[in-house]
Amino acid sequence: MTTIDLGTIRRLVSVTVDDVEHRVPEGATIMDVLDGAGCDTPRLCQAPNLTPVNACRVCVVEVEGSRPLVPSCARRVEDGMVVRTDTERVAHSRRMVLELLESANDMSQAGDDVARWSVEYGADPERYGPPGPPAAAGERGNRHPGHHAEPDGETRATVAQPVTVDNDLYVRDYARCILCYKCVEACGTDAQNTFAIAVAGRGFDATISTEFAVPLPDSACVYCGNCIGVCPTGALKSVAEHERREAGIWDPDDETVTSTICSFCGVGCTLELHVQHNTIVNVTSPHDHSVTHGHLCIKGRFGFQHVQNL
Repeated sequence: MTTIDLGTIRRLVSVTVDDVEHRVPEGATIMDVLDGAGCDTPRLCQAPNLTPVNACRVCVVEVEGSRPLVPSCARRVEDGMVVRTDTERVAHSRRMVLELLESANDMSQAGDDVARWSVEYGADPERYGPPGPPAAAGERGNRHPGHHAEPDGETRATVAQPVTVDNDLYVRDYARCILCYKCVEACGTDAQNTFAIAVAGRGFDATISTEFAVPLPDSACVYCGNCIGVCPTGALKSVAEHERREAGIWDPDDETVTSTICSFCGVGCTLELHVQHNTIVNVTSPHDHSVTHGHLCIKGRFGFQHVQNL
């Protein structure tokens, strides 16, 4: 007798979004419902292959009966839930989050979606004044935790600082880091289980760091690059991409993406080769792939030089 595994059977619940009723599986998040309804919901810390951490708060919505706004990426739906995404309160909150992030961080490499959301919600980081001077290399990590200097009232505080390059594979550009925690999740239980990085410091001086702030070669990092794969702002990127951007030859308009299977072992990971001007510049993997779930090892992500060393 043949048996068929139907997986987990979930009942459908009723959720009303902006006066439209939807029937969705129990256990889905509000963001799942919004995506299914075609809503353009801003997000920075959410990724389909990571556990939600509710860090950026740009996806908040109003839920009937809830006093605070709730993050749609993590809040599970309930039968009879009423959600509103089009209120002034939601728009104001999203605008403030985008403004504060853009006032302190370099968001120029965060992608077209972020730029579009900023325009849509009217974010104006310039109203906080011109940016303050950048910090010297290592300065923010050496400040007394939790201590903040009195603002001068003329410039806005920023996380601007030099790029950290301490290995041959990827760089850390903390001037772009918004503390979304996605790299920490990918390095931890969601993917690699290496736990090489975590959040250090307090308040505005909090930053992603290795244990005891040692250079990456001296840390537990295994250079899988899964932190790069989930970074939404360009704070983490390959050395190849960083050098091309610095040289002014980074050309995303010329970029093509070709799928192939990694040949280094028998696992069968799907690779997406990002090619510019006939040169491989990055390697990624689709997040919905049943083998990789978007994650790779050091060979799959960085071991491509032999392909073009003619």
